[in-house]
Formats: sequence, structure tokens, C-alpha cells
Amino acid sequence: MSGSADSADPIRSAEPLSMRAAFPPAVPAARTVEGDDPLDRAVWRLRSRGCWDDAAALLEPHSVHHAPSALRRAALLVERCMFTATGWAAAEDALRTAEALAGDDDERGGAACERGHLAYAATVLGARDRADEARSALGRAAALLDPTAPGRPLLDFRRGLMAEHIADSPDSARAAYRRAHAGATAHKDSLLLSFTWRHLAGLALRDGELTEARHGFAESLRIREELGFLIGTAPALAALADAVEEDEAAGLRAEAARLFRLMGGVPTWLAGQLPPVP
Repeated sequence: MSGSADSADPIRSAEPLSMRAAFPPAVPAARTVEGDDPLDRAVWRLRSRGCWDDAAALLEPHSVHHAPSALRRAALLVERCMFTATGWAAAEDALRTAEALAGDDDERGGAACERGHLAYAATVLGARDRADEARSALGRAAALLDPTAPGRPLLDFRRGLMAEHIADSPDSARAAYRRAHAGATAHKDSLLLSFTWRHLAGLALRDGELTEARHGFAESLRIREELGFLIGTAPALAALADAVEEDEAAGLRAEAARLFRLMGGVPTWLAGQLPPVP
């Protein structure tokens, strides 16, 4: 399922460097839930099922000369890296195209944000330590993106991930996640909200705040189910299982394992948290 609907590319298991949280640090791509345009709907359907290569192929004809399409395509391929730990070269190529076509600060900031996320993913998944590159790129994005820009909440979220999983600074991470949560609410970015709910809940769980953690994980799962974000539903189920009673947790993990197998073993970093195949 991952990458392409017809892909035979093997999925390599990759364990994030930081396992302090109950879930790995996955992130949404730029322009999350799409609008009414037929191309947007087609891209979302493929992306939500983990068919990133097919979704990127739909955008490829538009991304040769159109900077926003190039950035959307790059974001899809970067997200594929985060979920599968594969496709690094394709994501790099797409990012270079987006960077070359960027014509204003928003476009340059968006490309820098994706550059930082790709470097972050390589670091936490153990492909290569690119933490310095990630910090530099996200800092460049912060300088380019206006505080009210639509891409700012995603940037805040990713800076929170860096604070939590690279710098091991939960207080800084919480502040960044809260900024991202407020921005996602203002911009009505439901998918990003599912990530901010989940990561704020993870910090609450780390602090022993079980009620707050359960609420955040449950909200994350609800949003993903409502959006049909199938590729992200198993991680949401597994995260909620860590904050509920064991009887309920067993059922949640069993459903997460079923979806994980349905999606072809993606996201790869979830494998060690789920019960074995019966």
C-alpha cells in the first residue's frame, strides 16, 4: 500500500531514535485536507491510504512550472519518508524543484519547512543524523513565514517535534504545540489538529496526566476517522491504548494491528508497539 498503489518497494523497519513518548513523531504534510477540486480530492484519497507515489504522480505535470504544486508534491514525498523510511532520494529531488521554483517568501518558507522536516525524519528514523540541517531549515522558514501565514501552524508543530525529540525539551515542545494547535484551529486545518491533539496528549501522558492524555488521544482518533485518514488511524488507536484501562487497550491495539496489516506494515515505526499476527 505504501508509496504507490502498485508499488513492490519493500518496507524497511526503522525505529526512531527517541522512544520517550508512547508514539513516534509523525507529522502531516503541507496542505492537509484538500478542497472541492477533483485533483485535490484524488490526491487526498491516495494520500490518506498511503499511496504517496501515485498522489505525487498526479501533481507531477503541474509541478514543473507551478511552485505551489511543486511544494505539494515534495510534501507528499517527504511524508512518505516519515511513514515508510524509504524514498529519500525522490523526496530530495522534489524538494530541490520546489526550492528552485519558489518565488516569494511564503513559497520559500514552505520549502524550507519541508527541507527541515525531511532532515528531521532522517534523524529520528536513524537514516542519517541531519539534526543541524533540520534546525537551520526550520529557522529559515520561521524567518520567511509571516506569523499569520497559513503555513505557520505546521512550522510551529514541527519546531515542537524538534524540541521534544531532538532537544529533549518538553516545555518548549508544549509551547510550540499549543501555538500550532491555536493556528490550526484558526485556519480550520483539521488534520493538523489531529496531530497537535496527539502530541499534547503524549506530553500529558509523560507527566502522568491520564485524563488529559485520554481526551487528547481520543480527539486525535475522532478527527482522523471523520476525515478518512486511514494511514494515520492505527497510530492514533495505539496511542489511545496507552492511556486507557487494559481491557479497552487490548481491543484498541488489536484494531490498530488489523489496520497496520491492511496498510502493508505502514507506518513502519508502529510495528514494535502492536500485538503479533494471530
